[in-house]
Amino acid sequence: MISQLPLKFDADGLVPVIMQDHITGEIRMFAFATEAAVRKTLETGHATFWSRSRQELWQKGRASGQETAVVRVLADCDADVLIYSSDPECPSCHSGAQSCFFQSVEGARLGQASQQPQTLLAALEADIEASRRSSINGVTKGPLDEGIPSIAAKFREESGKLAQALEGDGEERVVFLAADTLYQLVVGLRSRSIGMRRVLAELSRRLASAARAKARR
Repeated sequence: MISQLPLKFDADGLVPVIMQDHITGEIRMFAFATEAAVRKTLETGHATFWSRSRQELWQKGRASGQETAVVRVLADCDADVLIYSSDPECPSCHSGAQSCFFQSVEGARLGQASQQPQTLLAALEADIEASRRSSINGVTKGPLDEGIPSIAAKFREESGKLAQALEGDGEERVVFLAADTLYQLVVGLRSRSIGMRRVLAELSRRLASAARAKARR
């Protein structure tokens, strides 16, 4: 049993909770939790909140069978706001959107931020996909139109330049070439319809595996 939680709940016994994709850093949703909800999250490893309208605990995705796994719970410096660092496998918004935060504040109105992803890598992927759509519509030729052999050749070229730069070039040159290489990597992955999240998830799996191995020593 988890001992008393070292958190600061408001007068209604609630604490704000941000749910974040621990792989990409994307903010997926915002809700409130009671101490019981936080305990349930820590005990089960599934995101649990408090419904202010229904006055009851609710586990994200339980009704649909798509619970959201929580890797860890983080508290801010005052211990009065939490982050559920999660591994969402389905859309997080009740609207069906991946994230609840799909509107941008544009002066006196709300605009659609769906074409402006939160994270840089997601924005890069979206830009590359947009160029594919433009090419299909005859607007312009995009980086995915050159075919996989050409894309692979460009990646080899840029990664080779980066490898040489790492051996002795200045930091600015290394950063510049690293950006070129990363861009070509994302283009290559998109040419195979592979998202960067899958690559980052594999890195996360390896880190976790290494941590478990270290703990067993």
